[in-house]
Amino acid sequence: MSAVVVTGAAGGIGRAVVADLVARGFSVAAIDRARPEAVESAIPLVADVTDEAALGAAVAEARDRLGPLAGAVSVAGVFHVASARETSIDDLLDLVRINAGGVLALARATMPHLIEAGGGSFVAVTSNAATIPREGMAAYGASKAAANALVRTLGLEASAHGIRCNIVAPGSTDTAMQRDFRAVTGAGRDDVVAGDAAAFRLGIPLGRIADPADVAHVVGFLVSDEARHVTLQTLTVDGGAGLGA
Repeated sequence: MSAVVVTGAAGGIGRAVVADLVARGFSVAAIDRARPEAVESAIPLVADVTDEAALGAAVAEARDRLGPLAGAVSVAGVFHVASARETSIDDLLDLVRINAGGVLALARATMPHLIEAGGGSFVAVTSNAATIPREGMAAYGASKAAANALVRTLGLEASAHGIRCNIVAPGSTDTAMQRDFRAVTGAGRDDVVAGDAAAFRLGIPLGRIADPADVAHVVGFLVSDEARHVTLQTLTVDGGAGLGA
């Protein structure tokens, strides 16, 4: 059975990714700074993506317990709401350290194992905010854009080893992070779906906020051999909110 490691596995999208990969027949190491919920065929491991030593140890344990790695999925991330003028450099660096640095840390920890296994798949779950400007999301969008750039360069460098590197960019998804965003901004669920012209925020053409499973299914596809000729790509899962941008 092929093994995959997933960071941010205690969050809404992370849990859904773990469940989807298990359903596809992968054995999974679910990694988070808070102990992830137990999922059949998955082992929960505790590590913070900003602690490279701890993350490396967790990945090594996953390899020892589950066998050769076939893939790695970076889901861990944090959110910050503030206008660009109200965002401090420290705010920006904190988000970059986790949202982009966490991607790099997972790559550094897993690439030797994927190379040893003769190839595999690396997927980063970022955000459509990386390419679409949103009021109050300057630091968040910048951190996700940095993550995207990292993954594309990583894909170029890793292709010679048979490793595919791709990005999944969700839009509004029914997670605790999305609910926290609505609480901070005062927007209701219907407001998110409808959009706000005054704030230059488009609505969601499909008329619904995504379920975490909608994102997880796309991640699962990219990890699987069904996507064996797909690399350096961004698959956006936002119900059309970005109008294909």
